[in-house]
Amino acid sequence: MYICSNCGYGSASWIGKCPDCQSWNTLVAQKESMGTNKKSKEKFSVSTLSHIPSLKKERKKTGIYELDRVLGGGIVPGGVVLLTGEPGVGKSTLLLQALKSLKTLYISGEETGEQVKERAERLGIDLNHFYFSESMQIESIIDGIEDLKDKVDIVVVDSIQTVYSANLDSQIGTVSQLRESTTALISTAKRLKMPVLIIGHVTKDGDIAGPKTMEHMVDVVLSFEGEKVSHYRILRSQKNRFGPTDEIGIFEMQQGGLIEVNNPAIFLEENLENTPGKSTVGIIEGKRPLFFEIQTLASPTVLSMPRRVVKGVDYNKVLLLLAVIRKHLGIPLDSFDIYVNVIGGVDIRSTAADLGIIASLVSSIKNIPLPDKSLFIGEVGLLGEVRKIFGEQKIIAEAKRLSFKTIYSSHTIQSIKELRQIIRE
Repeated sequence: MYICSNCGYGSASWIGKCPDCQSWNTLVAQKESMGTNKKSKEKFSVSTLSHIPSLKKERKKTGIYELDRVLGGGIVPGGVVLLTGEPGVGKSTLLLQALKSLKTLYISGEETGEQVKERAERLGIDLNHFYFSESMQIESIIDGIEDLKDKVDIVVVDSIQTVYSANLDSQIGTVSQLRESTTALISTAKRLKMPVLIIGHVTKDGDIAGPKTMEHMVDVVLSFEGEKVSHYRILRSQKNRFGPTDEIGIFEMQQGGLIEVNNPAIFLEENLENTPGKSTVGIIEGKRPLFFEIQTLASPTVLSMPRRVVKGVDYNKVLLLLAVIRKHLGIPLDSFDIYVNVIGGVDIRSTAADLGIIASLVSSIKNIPLPDKSLFIGEVGLLGEVRKIFGEQKIIAEAKRLSFKTIYSSHTIQSIKELRQIIRE
């Protein structure tokens, strides 16, 4: 069989392009196990929901409020959490700090025991409550979890791409190995009511390495984001069966580890001269308002195809906003190279930043700064209208507390054409 390493599609013969996910050169030859052992019949069990314990009461707190917020209040017994992120972003540091107060079985195929111990000592973790193993065979891992079920509170597997099953002949890291290992861990976690935290690699495109079915199998999928050159990290929930998916956690990487950030204006610079191409946007993430600085540079181009460089916001979204500017403001953009950046090395996914991006673009093109201490909130439609966003009143209330002088939103601006008057002022 030829199995797609991206989505798990199977084919009897090799083909260059996967018919399911449209990826090229992802089908890999694999020899599947053809075991004929029949499983014993299981006895059907049933109980009323009223007799099942509440998850809220049984959650285990990690001691890190930002992490517990994203998880929905803590770690659920029997829950399986998949943590992903680019290499070097700080996944292992976050885990060790989160497990500081929990008895942990740490199974590592990425680092040696000496390396893990050195980091744990630097973070001040009690090593007496920390069990370590380098076993990567899933059958032995399950046996080890069974033996230590009364001594540990949580199991960590770092990473799932290094775990393999002795019942399969395929190579480590292949689709079949990932499925077999993940299924065994999930089954054990549910049966023993033991939470399992799995670390997964990401590809160069930012996707979770391995089949997408792996995301559907686990209970929670967390993504740890941030640039290596930046001190700030954002923890997002892409899937959560036990809590919200719109909450985020913000951390700052320091020499002593990750520090929780509660200031909503942490990404803004103080006492910085107001210059053309700079705007401040307010968005809502979960229940908390956050403020970011957008910087845009529009410079005359010498190329037949102008450059469009975007960092921190969706590239296609910026192209859409450029089309809106060209249509409704009549500004020729084909003679400009345009660069858009979100300060702090973080990504903004909310549509509430649309108005601020357009304001900074027009400010840069006209070379006129925006009003001092101004804030922009609002989604911009294809017709140039400014639309109200969810949680707008909460953002405005927090902005007033932070002493923003002027707040531009759907209450004060109905169309982006009004930006011309704002920039003149």
